Amino acid sequence: MKKENEITFIFDSCSENESLARTVIAAFIARLDPTLGELSDVKTAVSEAVTNAVIHGYEGKEGKITIHSRIEGNTVRIEVSDRGVGIPDVTRAMEPLYTSKPEMERSGMGFAFMEAFMDDLEVVSTEGEGTTVKMRKTIYSALNLS
Repeated sequence: MKKENEITFIFDSCSENESLARTVIAAFIARLDPTLGELSDVKTAVSEAVTNAVIHGYEGKEGKITIHSRIEGNTVRIEVSDRGVGIPDVTRAMEPLYTSKPEMERSGMGFAFMEAFMDDLEVVSTEGEGTTVKMRKTIYSALNLS
């Protein structure tokens, strides 16, 4: 089985950096030789988390987003954090179709997508301090790697 490995990267909270986050995570987990489906799932979940930080966390203002990821055996753990406004009601925010920005025609499916594509999802948020989205995904194609 592959050794443990981890990365942390910090970038500006602008929508252009969403593709950067997807690319970095894809490159990081490539050593596990994920299927295209597994890779797509992880990239989509990271993309949704970063988009939430840009739009909801910082509300379009300047800030930093931190992604910390760790590979443990055939499992990847990813945390996407911001120091933005925080979420007043995490349970409500995680309901499918709920959006705090209906005027922006947001779908309200970000957390639902993250939950569907990852094996585990936890959202920790404090108003005025920020939000951390913690995700875990087992890469089953990595089970056969030595």
